[in-house]
Amino acid sequence: MSQETSAAAAAPPPATVPQIMRAMGAAAVAAAQTLALAPTAQKDRALRAAAAALRAQSPALLAANDWDLREARARGLSMALLDRLRLDERRIEATAAGLEEIARLADPIGTLLAEWLRPNGLRIQRVRVPLGVIGIIYESRPNVTADAGGLCLKSGNAVILRGGSEGARSSAAIHACLEQGLKSAGLPATCIQWVPTTDRAAVGYMLADMADCIDVIVPRGGKSLIARVQAEARVPVIGHLEGICHVYVDRDADPEMARSIVLNAKLRRTGVCGAAETLLVDRAAADSQLAPLVRALLDAGCEVRGDDVSQRTDSRVKPATEADWHTEYLDAIIAVRVVEGVDAAIAHIGRYGSQHTDSIVTQNAATAEHFLARVDSAIVLHNASTQFADGGEFGMGAEIGISTDKFHARGPVGVEQLTSYKYVVRGGGQIRP
Repeated sequence: MSQETSAAAAAPPPATVPQIMRAMGAAAVAAAQTLALAPTAQKDRALRAAAAALRAQSPALLAANDWDLREARARGLSMALLDRLRLDERRIEATAAGLEEIARLADPIGTLLAEWLRPNGLRIQRVRVPLGVIGIIYESRPNVTADAGGLCLKSGNAVILRGGSEGARSSAAIHACLEQGLKSAGLPATCIQWVPTTDRAAVGYMLADMADCIDVIVPRGGKSLIARVQAEARVPVIGHLEGICHVYVDRDADPEMARSIVLNAKLRRTGVCGAAETLLVDRAAADSQLAPLVRALLDAGCEVRGDDVSQRTDSRVKPATEADWHTEYLDAIIAVRVVEGVDAAIAHIGRYGSQHTDSIVTQNAATAEHFLARVDSAIVLHNASTQFADGGEFGMGAEIGISTDKFHARGPVGVEQLTSYKYVVRGGGQIRP
């Protein structure tokens, strides 16, 4: 028998997906116990060191991302998904700066939320604590590896990251920088783990077989991924199904402001969940506002699918169908409808929206307050682009995603949203009669 044959026979068989995931789960639980007690300065050192590693490893990150992009193009991924996947020097710098911004945030762990003294002498405190171990399942965007890892680290949570196969090399390269930061700060590398297999069985195992290890799952990706997570997970889920975001241009809107906001909300980045998918225009403003807005969108390369009134403004407008009002395009396509005032806009958003992000453009303060109070979305804006639906823009440093849930977290999920609390009760020998 040759030496090569002998070595192959002696080598252990490759680990199965359950074995990989069980080992990661056990390591995460142990790391979470350490991280929950880690001082702020140590966590911040890890974040800054990871940011420095990202900058230093920029050529390697770009090379890994180029490989991912070539394979993604060969697989026929859409332009929107390719945009989500793409890294460049600017995005790497923004990712590194995001980690440094997280380091500058106040540490939520140990924060005293409330305190009171009972008549029997018991002193009760409500104190912020980590959730424990967080599982994050995401697609396309490799920067989520850094954002999610950094937010979990700052909030004292261990995390298991399962990125999409389309960005596997990019995510692995970013994760290596996070590991470098952890090690340099003297924290276990297992505080932030990245699932090393693209086997889809790993997702199923995280959802159904790790309830003893994972305290909450956060999905970030397309509608089918998030629907699957919400259907199969045996642990709590923080997520949103989709971002069908609206801009409503009111009769009292400033025309130049409306044009600027609508173009930015739709076209700044069409593949983000805060991109506007439907434009609603007050019928009282249709004569002055509708045609210029539609023309500006079309001239900027956006396909417009409109109702009858909108179609009459420009021959390039395609007829909108009922399905268009329900659609998150994540592309340079927008649906346009004329509505009978602010209440009709609110009704449309209530029927077709996804409770993500909706904006009103108006100079009428009373109309704006009416809209802001009655639109039941995670984020509502007045005279601002829906593309501000972002944790970084909210001063959170970064975000894991935008939650449309109403329990635990809603809107951008940042450091504070990745915590819970416990009650600490101090007494002097009291017993209950």
